[in-house]
Amino acid sequence: MSSRDPGRPPAQRLFAAVLPPARAVTELRTALAPLHALPGARDLRWTDPEGWHFTLAFYGEVPEDATPELEARLERAARRTEPFPLRLHGAGHFGGRALWVGAAGGLDTLRLLAERADAAARRAGLPMEEHRRYTPHLTLARSRGAADLRPFAAALAGFEGERWEAGELALVRSELPVSGVPGERPRYATVRAWPLGG
Repeated sequence: MSSRDPGRPPAQRLFAAVLPPARAVTELRTALAPLHALPGARDLRWTDPEGWHFTLAFYGEVPEDATPELEARLERAARRTEPFPLRLHGAGHFGGRALWVGAAGGLDTLRLLAERADAAARRAGLPMEEHRRYTPHLTLARSRGAADLRPFAAALAGFEGERWEAGELALVRSELPVSGVPGERPRYATVRAWPLGG
């Protein structure tokens, strides 16, 4: 059910994330440009660079009355986690469904922050899926069918972005397309953000 269903309290579709800085987005856009000329590129749904992010924990539809507790716990998680180095690095794919770019740098701290973002939701009383080991990735493109994404991943395999310091935990709202317009993508908006390390 969506937050627009009558008889149900208002809700937002939320997730916790680390957002890359503008210069990292620009680097990746430049590296991706040649991939759009590869065979099959037009059949993929490319993600919007303005919405690129490393998802830490996906919360789904969060009732508005649960949001203050979630935010308080995320703030605590951010305060307990020190800033860490990060860069975009390499690429891969999940079967024929999603193409992604990976991360390098302070991955242990990134995983710890993901665990804390997951725990924050559980402690706030939100139902969460079974906890799995966190695999940092930023989704670049999706396929409706089973596409051969290997050439795209191979073209980006050597990509090494510049290092930056991840210093913020963001709570992001996802608004799914409702118009039915082909090619329309989800829109993302940062609801709150907290500096790492207090």
